[in-house]
Amino acid sequence: MMSDWIDSGGDEPCLHSAHPTNRNDERTRRRIVTRLAGALVLVALAASFGHARDRGQFGSTNADLKAWFEGLRSGKGPCCSDADGSALSDTDWDSKDGHYRVRLPRYGTGIEGQPQEIVWVEVPDEAVISEPNRVGRTMVWPIYGYMGVTVRCFMPGSMT
Repeated sequence: MMSDWIDSGGDEPCLHSAHPTNRNDERTRRRIVTRLAGALVLVALAASFGHARDRGQFGSTNADLKAWFEGLRSGKGPCCSDADGSALSDTDWDSKDGHYRVRLPRYGTGIEGQPQEIVWVEVPDEAVISEPNRVGRTMVWPIYGYMGVTVRCFMPGSMT
């Protein structure tokens, strides 16, 4: 009972660190380290799946054009390749006051059976590719994240 403890003078409670040989502390530390190591392994494995890959699906592509695509960069970094970009029709992009905007799906993947919502996205100035467009068509390299869709690279076409 609590009154017996108080009446007995109540020894001060021991601090947790006062017992360094406590087996429960050692087991807890081991469990935490094991879980942390497991989480790091999962993150490392998941990161390897997020990179763009050349699966050979564009094997018949002109080698010079493929190398050009691979070297494309905007102010936001490398665009990766033509396989990562999307060609846009003239109705899906426009220019106003020297700035571009594009129409893209709001989310990277849609819900089965539901139409994908299409939204206008402002293209940051640093995402615009400044070198000449060797393919002629307008292309965009979108990035889908938890904050929505953004543009990593944008290459305007001829808008004919």
